[in-house]
Amino acid sequence: MKLLAIDTSNRPLSVAVLEDAKILATTTTNVGRNHSSTLLPIIEQSLAQAGFKPDDLDRIVVAAGPGSYTGLRIGVTTAKTLAFTLHKELVGLSSLEALAGNVLMEGQLVSPLFDARRDNVFTGLYRIENQRPVQVIADQHISIAEWTDQLAAYPEPVTFIGADVATYEAPLKEQLGDRFVRAQPQLDLPQASVLGLLGQTAQPVEHLHAFVPDYLRLTQAERDWQAKHPKEDHAPYVEKI
Repeated sequence: MKLLAIDTSNRPLSVAVLEDAKILATTTTNVGRNHSSTLLPIIEQSLAQAGFKPDDLDRIVVAAGPGSYTGLRIGVTTAKTLAFTLHKELVGLSSLEALAGNVLMEGQLVSPLFDARRDNVFTGLYRIENQRPVQVIADQHISIAEWTDQLAAYPEPVTFIGADVATYEAPLKEQLGDRFVRAQPQLDLPQASVLGLLGQTAQPVEHLHAFVPDYLRLTQAERDWQAKHPKEDHAPYVEKI
């Protein structure tokens, strides 16, 4: 299977091209938030490095969230457009799951973490089984205090991974003590190569045009609207067709 993987869900941008389990090209950058202008050139360069034309691909895999609203929209829109115009399969995977996949310690509990501001985080809990992250607690948008309360139910070490872990290291250590384990910093950046490996066996999206990012929370505009219209219907603002 020839596969293109894209992760623009946060500040880092990562693109990889794989053929089965072989990584043919991979680029990860953490400079700036200019995904809209750099993503397509990096995809083009990666395909050229792998010796593929776009039509050679069998599948597009994209990090579907949570993460930055803008980053997710750029990545998902690009992946959907490529899948539609090239008539290829599309797979969307959790951005947190892909980050957890950087840890390969068998049996280890892993909590990937993205800052969501105001003492909130995007996170979930995974266990590494057969070199793959298996979900233990679903991805969520949650306060760091509530998250540490949930983790207190697991009497074993938890490895935290992500560039934003440093922001919340103090409360995590206070609650978990010796069970707090920090992943090696070089593992903190998401790798599209890991996303691609995980996406090889995932089920493709059934209805391409209905696929949307998994934001896990409302935008500020939506929250403001709901606050001003508490009695009105809060159905989705955009119809899925």
